[in-house]
Amino acid sequence: MQRSIFILIIYLLIIPAVNAKQLAITFDDAPRKADGYFDSPTRAKVLIESLEQHKIGKVAFFSTTQSLDKEGLERMRRYDKAGHIIGNHTHSHPNFLKTELSAYQADFLRAHQLLQQFDNFKPYFRFPYLREGETVEKRGGMRSLLQENNYQNAYITLNNYDWYIEELFQSAVKDGRPVDMERLSSFYVDVLMASINYYDAMASKYLGHSPKHVILLHEMDITALFIGDLAQRLRQEGWKIIPLEEAYKDPIATYQLSQPIKYNPGRIGEIALAKGQKKSLWHDTLDESYLQKRFNQEVLLMSAH
Repeated sequence: MQRSIFILIIYLLIIPAVNAKQLAITFDDAPRKADGYFDSPTRAKVLIESLEQHKIGKVAFFSTTQSLDKEGLERMRRYDKAGHIIGNHTHSHPNFLKTELSAYQADFLRAHQLLQQFDNFKPYFRFPYLREGETVEKRGGMRSLLQENNYQNAYITLNNYDWYIEELFQSAVKDGRPVDMERLSSFYVDVLMASINYYDAMASKYLGHSPKHVILLHEMDITALFIGDLAQRLRQEGWKIIPLEEAYKDPIATYQLSQPIKYNPGRIGEIALAKGQKKSLWHDTLDESYLQKRFNQEVLLMSAH
């Protein structure tokens, strides 16, 4: 009898871990401008401490190297020293739709050279705006260059507009409007969870299971403030946070969309598009007017009551 109970307990402990949905956390645009709610040293300090305190583990910072002035370089060194991956996000964050292939490749290579100074640099490349080339020539040219330099396309599966929430927050701070920080945290986490669950459901529809996901976030003040709250909610809803290297071992890492597209919704959206889904490749939360309305109602107006 005791043996049966012991086996049941082990079973109940193991099964949730096996079935846990998984995601890796990545931050784009590092070192991003910091002169609002936090100054840059404070943002880095709070973000590093939040990642440690909430046992999130090592994340990836995708760097735009034109921002590596004295302060930006110091900030990236702090992330590097803390053990986080440093990846390539180009030198000047060009829009591939408005940039010739040769200029785009040169921008990528310039960043590649500048990033060699970091101990935890890894050859992962995140396309700015997720735009991978709207023509066969451009897309193929970058795919070849990445392969020549042993790079992994650092695709994402979980898309969102966290950067716009940051804009709304910083605008309110600048204008002296009262921001209820608890409500801002709830708003931030709710919006991100809605998009996360949306793309996970899309993945299950077309793949038949939940893959190892990669979420796109940005190196910003709201990230430093609320990444721990997001991690807590993720775990409450059955998610496990995994290293980026593990996420990119998923079979979808080798997937390549056959047709060039202007605007890329992320790897799950690519798969859905290839299987015939033409609409709703971007979740409702990836809309600026939608976010502004909710921010005004849930974070600003209610803070006045």
